[in-house]
Parts: sequence; structure tokens; C-alpha cells
Amino acid sequence: MKKLIIIIITLSLFVACKQDKKESETVDTKQQEPVKMFMFDGGTVQVNMLEIFSQGDLYKGETKTFADAFYVIQHPEGNLLWDAGLGEGLVGQEPFTTPNGAFTVSRKHGIDEQLKQIGLSTKDFKYIALSHTHFDHTGSASKFADATWLVQEEEFEFVTSEAQQKQNADNYNAIKDLKNVKRLNGDFDVFGDGKVVIKFTPGHTPGHQSLFVDLEQEGPLLLTGDLYHFEENREGGIVPSFNFSVEDTKASMSAFEEFAEQTRARVIIQHSQKDFNSLNHAPEPIQ
Repeated sequence: MKKLIIIIITLSLFVACKQDKKESETVDTKQQEPVKMFMFDGGTVQVNMLEIFSQGDLYKGETKTFADAFYVIQHPEGNLLWDAGLGEGLVGQEPFTTPNGAFTVSRKHGIDEQLKQIGLSTKDFKYIALSHTHFDHTGSASKFADATWLVQEEEFEFVTSEAQQKQNADNYNAIKDLKNVKRLNGDFDVFGDGKVVIKFTPGHTPGHQSLFVDLEQEGPLLLTGDLYHFEENREGGIVPSFNFSVEDTKASMSAFEEFAEQTRARVIIQHSQKDFNSLNHAPEPIQ
């Protein structure tokens, strides 16, 4: 009887060890999977009054075409959507010029058809994070109601305030369906391994944020959000006239550049047509 018990215990331990080894190998394999990033077209913004992107008349009489990308980051622990392009009501429509004449916007493709190119749907995302809650970054956000919205406390309070709901209803309506909210207070390491880090860069809006992504082949990248809109803005540290805080923007620019230098990250200006073209491998991943 004792021998039988010993045999049973030995077999149990063997099975348990084998199971532990299998689970360990699964975890190891998962951890070895590289982080991938995909960039997609969220529309085009034709800026008809470029002077609003300075504190004076620096660009008076000039125009510029902005790219408007959104990004999918695939991490072994889940998918993250970064920004969401222009409103999907623009898809299939003629370009729309805002009442003040400042912008003419258009969008050719919705997010569903673009995600299909990489075998994903809006249901396959653990997180959604927006650099900020302006109309050209929140267009498809409402489709990610199942994901957890990673948003700075200041931005959440700002966009959901009674004043914003009245004065900028479109901005509020774009995010009102995002009920799974994780409020952030500063930098946030999304997956806990330093590969995907949200950087708190307030100023453009109260809770504006940028994104650091460390890729295996491409190396570290820093997505600016709207900390900068085009190359000259960055070179001159120029603050748009409509930013929430000039002082906070300047401080964020300084901190951002210091972090970029420390990490040797390549800075991607999200509205830059040049940077968009350099990364536009869709539907192939940036690795």
C-alpha cells in the first residue's frame, strides 16, 4: 500500500512539473514575441491659415497639408490603439471646410476596413489611448468601447466638463462611449516592461500625452501627438495660438527633447507628411 501511495505521489509531482515547465515555456515564448507597430491613414487636414500655429503672424498667408495617422501597437500582453484619426462621417464624402475656414478635412477609409488588413477588429484591443481629445485625433474612438481608455486625469476632467460639453460637443461625443477608463497622473508604462510608455506632455491640452515605443529593428520611437505639428514648430519651439497653456507646452517640449536624447529615440511628428511617408508600410508592421 505504501509503495502504491509513493508511486501515485511521484506521478503527481511528475505531471505537475511537466505542466509547470509547459506553462513556463509558453510565458517565455510570449515574452520573446517582438513589439510591432502599424501606422494607418486617419485622414488629411489641409491647414488654410497656418498662422494659427504660432503666437503671432509667423506663417501668415501660408498653408500646409497635415497627415493624420493612427497607430496600432501589438504587444505580447495585448493591443493598443494610439489616436483615432478624423471623424468617420467624412468617409466617402467631399472634403469639409470648417466654418472659420481654418481647416479643410477629409478621410478616405474607416478604421474597420484598415484593421481587417492585419486580421484585427475593434474588439481585439485591450487599450485605447489618445494623445488628446481634439477632433482630428478622436474620430474612430467610440468604436473601442470594450477597450480601457488610458487618459490623463486632467484631460478626462477637461473634456467631460459641463463647459466642454456645451462649447465643444463634438469632442465630448467622440469619447462619451468609452466607459472603461483608467485615469493617469503622469507617465505610464502600459505593459510594465518599458516597451510602450505614455509620456505626460501637457500644454496643447491640459492632459496631452505622447508615446514612446521601443521596436526590435526600428529602435525606439517617440510619437509627438500634437506637441509639435510640423518640423519648423519643433526646430523653433513654436507654440500654436490655440494651445491651452504656452508655459506648460514649453516645459513639455524641454522634457520631451531631454527624454528623446536619453533614449536616442527617433521623433515622429504625427502630422508631418514627411514622417508619415517614411513609416507608411501599411499593412506591413513597423518592427
